[in-house]
Amino acid sequence: MNDLTAALKFRFGSAPETPSETLDDTAFLESLASRRSHRRFKAEAPSLELLRLLCATALSAPSKSDLQARDIVIVTDWEKRRRIATEVVGQAWLEKAPVILVFLGNNKRQRQIHQWRDKPFENDHLDAFFNPAVDAGIAMQAFVDAAESIGLGCCPVSGIRNNCPLVNDLLDLPDHVFPVVGLGVGWPSEAGHISARLPLGATVHVNAFSDAAIEAHVSAYDDRRYAIHHPDTQRQEARFGRADKYTWSEDKARQYASPERADFGAYIRSKGFKLD
Repeated sequence: MNDLTAALKFRFGSAPETPSETLDDTAFLESLASRRSHRRFKAEAPSLELLRLLCATALSAPSKSDLQARDIVIVTDWEKRRRIATEVVGQAWLEKAPVILVFLGNNKRQRQIHQWRDKPFENDHLDAFFNPAVDAGIAMQAFVDAAESIGLGCCPVSGIRNNCPLVNDLLDLPDHVFPVVGLGVGWPSEAGHISARLPLGATVHVNAFSDAAIEAHVSAYDDRRYAIHHPDTQRQEARFGRADKYTWSEDKARQYASPERADFGAYIRSKGFKLD
């Protein structure tokens, strides 16, 4: 437990209490506690066969009601990767990722089944969108766990939703199929760093939610994270100026002080979903 406890203490500022159960092997827990995102990769790409194997393990993850409402597109084509990186996401590191995966929510297959079995589709509301979106997120995390277990590095990319119409065209997505999250994948060229997280007192609740002490938790977390690592660049300096102490909460406040993906709801409706 020593390595696991140390990793959790670094991540959260303090480790959870030692459980009463005897844990014989905590290697996988330690790998999760100490995981890090990777944005710099070696030139050599993982083989398509390996990526398919990892997709198979990822799609073994839980799925709501066994609907299996998620798909994965492995993007190896250089021009498509370039356009996703530059015209959709807008992040230079992604252009150098040897592979980009796009995890899709798929509600089309369920509707097809209703047609084949001559049954009415009576759940044409928000849940028809929400279930595939969650399914895709679960599959993405399972892929990350599988990939990192064999030495690959990954970094999730929410920016895949910055320009959904272009993603639609590049990946030939039909109605009721939509991008949820992208993933840069490759053999890492450097170790990366562990990101500190909010303290468990702020995010883990027993029996009922409470945020009575949330401001104090965030303030303490800002101080701890700033002492470990803080970025040289600051968001929207022209608008907000340069902060003497650029903390996590300052960064998040600046990030959401401007619209992001305000057209996503319109895009989802254009794909045939009703969000009532």
